[in-house]
Amino acid sequence: KMHIPVTQDRHGICQITALKILPKFLPQVEEMDISWNELIGGSLTALTSHLQHVGEVRTLRLCSCRLNSEDVVALGGSLRCLPSVGELDLSCNKLLAGGLSRLTFHLAHVTHLERLDLHLCCLTRDDLEALIQVLPSLTALTELDVSSNKEVGGVVHSLVSALPVTQMRRLPFNSCYLSNESFTALGNTHTHTHTCLPEMVKLCVYASALAVPYLRTVDISWCKVVGGHLALLLDALQPSVVSELHLCSCELTTDDMQHLAAVCRRGCLSSLRALDLSYNSSVGDNGWCSLFAAGGLGSLEDVDVSLRPSTSAPCSAWLPALLRALPQMPALARLAVQRWTADCQEGEQLRYCLKKRSFYVPLLSHCH
Repeated sequence: KMHIPVTQDRHGICQITALKILPKFLPQVEEMDISWNELIGGSLTALTSHLQHVGEVRTLRLCSCRLNSEDVVALGGSLRCLPSVGELDLSCNKLLAGGLSRLTFHLAHVTHLERLDLHLCCLTRDDLEALIQVLPSLTALTELDVSSNKEVGGVVHSLVSALPVTQMRRLPFNSCYLSNESFTALGNTHTHTHTCLPEMVKLCVYASALAVPYLRTVDISWCKVVGGHLALLLDALQPSVVSELHLCSCELTTDDMQHLAAVCRRGCLSSLRALDLSYNSSVGDNGWCSLFAAGGLGSLEDVDVSLRPSTSAPCSAWLPALLRALPQMPALARLAVQRWTADCQEGEQLRYCLKKRSFYVPLLSHCH
């Protein structure tokens, strides 16, 4: 494993000597992490020109390095020397926008690629179309992260259709703007069942129905159109092995939460370890009560039902249901209920139930 920090001298000259020399002396290295070195931008050739010496690299991380189009060309040309790469992280490189096609052509040579991270890269529609064209060649792919790229919303159907969905384990769509652009194939598939739904909701549902049954991590946080339609997504979970479900700030309703509770009761989320329902203040007390009373969450380790920083609300109506549920959640190690308010007695009850657990629950208390 090799992590290379790149520094800057007093004259502002990037010190990249290590990038040129080290690969020659580390032919057995399997993991190279050069992330968070923004001075690499425009100088990646110093590394790629020597990658033939480290042909056994399995992980290459270049997160937040200010990579530009020239760097992409250099990286693409060197991928032939890295046939064993299983993870490629190019996330948080916003200057990649408009130039990804110079890399995607070469990705087909990386036959063992399992994880590709392109989140927060300001990808354009052309970038995504180029990526979609190469996806069928990535037969080993199990994780693709294109989240926080707003143009993804317009190509969700094409993207998911190009993936080997039966082997996908992680495909986050959080902070991806869903488009209301019409997709003929989508309409043909779901028109009879969901004709009353907006086109962008049908798009989300269709993509989810294809991929969700196979994913271990489902993340559609910050997707407002999910609110009121969560049942259509949850129905695709059966028979799911999902271990993480992230629904932060989705404008979920009480009905959504009650449907989630029903899915829990059926045992469809028995493997769930992380559940993020934060920033969904539209859920009423009955919704939270239903969820905590449902059971079926024995593997849950992390749950977040916090409210937004600008809001607060009493938890008195659903806190008893949570307290009764805690013994059935022995693995729970983190419970976030920030900005929910409780009186002193309720706060003491919660702390008593958690006294044998090694974590603290932040809770606003109001003594009367």
